[in-house]
Amino acid sequence: MLIYQFLLETVRNFSPEVALDEFNGLFLDYQSHPGNRGAFKELEQILNGRDCHEFLNTLKRSCYILINNWETKRQTQCIVPLVEGFAQYDFDRRVASRSRKHLQEWLKLFVESQDYTDLKLFIAEHRRNSQALSGASQHWSERYTSYLLVPQYVNMDNSPEQREAARKRSQELKDRFKFELAMYTARSQTAIHNPARPVQNPTGLGEEVLRLIKTIMVRQGHYKYSYFANIFTKQVQGLNYVDFKDALCNYLAFSSEGKEAKNPTYQQILNRIKSLYPKYDQDALSDALLLRTCNRVISFLTTEQGEEPSDFFVFLLSQGNTITLVILLLKLILICPNARTHLEHQVAKLIRHYIAYPEADCDWVIHFFEVFNIAFAIHGDSNVQYDLIRVKRETAEAEAELEHALEEADDYRIFAQAKGELPATFTVMENPAAAPSESWAQNP
Repeated sequence: MLIYQFLLETVRNFSPEVALDEFNGLFLDYQSHPGNRGAFKELEQILNGRDCHEFLNTLKRSCYILINNWETKRQTQCIVPLVEGFAQYDFDRRVASRSRKHLQEWLKLFVESQDYTDLKLFIAEHRRNSQALSGASQHWSERYTSYLLVPQYVNMDNSPEQREAARKRSQELKDRFKFELAMYTARSQTAIHNPARPVQNPTGLGEEVLRLIKTIMVRQGHYKYSYFANIFTKQVQGLNYVDFKDALCNYLAFSSEGKEAKNPTYQQILNRIKSLYPKYDQDALSDALLLRTCNRVISFLTTEQGEEPSDFFVFLLSQGNTITLVILLLKLILICPNARTHLEHQVAKLIRHYIAYPEADCDWVIHFFEVFNIAFAIHGDSNVQYDLIRVKRETAEAEAELEHALEEADDYRIFAQAKGELPATFTVMENPAAAPSESWAQNP
């Protein structure tokens, strides 16, 4: 389309401010000039043809052409005025021509649509900062924008520009959360605080986040979840599907505490896994079958019927097993990283399901989102390695005593080691000694 071609040439060859002016001149002011004449005529044909659907799709894709190009060039200063410009439009002003009347009516439809709600996710951080400065309270869901962006880039019906822009912004927000969590963890445990540089807590848990991080790390035992995931991945190579399902159940049931495997609900989950896709039982395990299985397990642990939370999800959280559920999901992603997008899409569905509830009415599910966010920042594809170190006692402790670490939480400190671009001030810890081999084809 001439409109897309015009905007692409403008955003690639001129400043963001010029590109924004051209966009507003075309779609909001509906003005023609020699430079936009072809694009203006095409828009005029859409308006005069009363094709509302075509107009809305064109408008939406045009927005993401600008956003995606600005994101690529790291020139994002005009994204906020682009998005907020629609809300500031005067929908009540009197217009004479039929085409301008259609434009006004359809712009209002756009502002009232889910498409505009999706577009506002790209300025969520700006809105949070503005609310913080003004003292206004923010909606709890705004802490999870990185997940709410996921449905945009997994939806193949969206334009390539929208999908790419959503993917980039989602990853940027995840990376920023991981960085801010590491910085908060490091600075909040030091004896010296600089009042000029207050420690920013990126979570909604307050100081309780440090205890939660310690709890998550204690739950994994002496060796990291990634270590056992690597063992499992190697040992299931060459298995047929029915044997793989048995091995998967043993892997998910294994824990340092050994309590989950005795839980009746846990047993129902494992039995559900064993009943998956029986027609493939004698087939060799493949990457496609692994992904399909992990996606299916993720679904019945989160949202199984459309947007509704699954029975397992509601029951586990109602019983106070939030960390257990998060660790199950983490274990699945560690053996099948390609299932990560599906998991995050499911989390987005859960957020959307509860988004209409006040925070006080769904604090139990918000706690899940917080634990999920933190656990995956620590154990997912993080560029920071976390270690829990006893700092007050010099004598060696029995490994079993680690289970009671939180009773003496002040005796422990969380150390974060940068593995990528994070500041080099993070403490570097030694790697733990090699752990004994575990066979997931056998009972844990």
